[in-house]
Amino acid sequence: MPLTRKDALVFTGVLSEALPYIQKFAGKVLVVKYGGNAMTDDTLQDSFARDMVLLKTVGIHPVVVHGGGPQIGDLLKRLNIESEFVNGMRVTTEETMDVVEMVLGGLVNKQIVNLINQNGGRAAGVTGKDGATIRAKRMKVRKMSPDLQSSEIIDIGHVGEVEHIDPSLINLMLENDIIPVVAPIGVGKDGTSYNINADLVAGKLAESMQAEKLILLTNISGVQDKAGNVLTGLSTEEVDALIADGTIYGGMLPKIACALDAVKAGVHSAHIIDGRVAHATLLEVFSNEGVGTLISNDRGDAPA
Repeated sequence: MPLTRKDALVFTGVLSEALPYIQKFAGKVLVVKYGGNAMTDDTLQDSFARDMVLLKTVGIHPVVVHGGGPQIGDLLKRLNIESEFVNGMRVTTEETMDVVEMVLGGLVNKQIVNLINQNGGRAAGVTGKDGATIRAKRMKVRKMSPDLQSSEIIDIGHVGEVEHIDPSLINLMLENDIIPVVAPIGVGKDGTSYNINADLVAGKLAESMQAEKLILLTNISGVQDKAGNVLTGLSTEEVDALIADGTIYGGMLPKIACALDAVKAGVHSAHIIDGRVAHATLLEVFSNEGVGTLISNDRGDAPA
């Protein structure tokens, strides 16, 4: 059945609104961290894959960095391996690290690659160990005593932080029109494998590639003020102020810090968007309103 006049106007309006953004970002790199509900809901999985394929088709270069915490937890449970957490981070023994590599570098990574390919794209998966892309070092965390009067440094095993990223392999894939799908596993100077937070890897990879955008898919609508309204078009100074006055706090701080660091290091803009919304990436990149919070060093991110 042909489109009604009203539907036709809406459809052409959407395409017209998207055009200047497509022109502005053609040839640019977008690093997208994929996780949360978007990774576990079948409909959202499909919309994410189609988003990546469309971006590539119009000349934009997406690089996907994925998490997989729930999938790791499920397999550990099936194997009767107990998990311990310190400050929200999983203590990763050698046995646990084997499971992390199986899940992130194998199961989850290949599922995402297959999903993109099934939707008409051309994706390939790597871990940070491939090509020594992600050099890492062991992370140690400070744990406060129950009375908050003292603290101690805790070694949480094979949990790492990024020391250096060499994007050569990722750039080679982009040059050959491949969508890279990166598992956040790094390697130490002695060959030790490390599990690294996917947000941190995405941020550091965006910095090393001087990406146009860092996009973090989350399970929230974005950065909110104290009244619950989503804030966007924020400068780095405004975000620093929101942290200082307690508007941004708790579990949101690490994600915000990752976005801030990336923008301050040269990434044009960082976006914290609602991955529970179908086609969230396209809505954020190609529409005036977006679906989350934009952080940049200038006011606004409208096409020139």
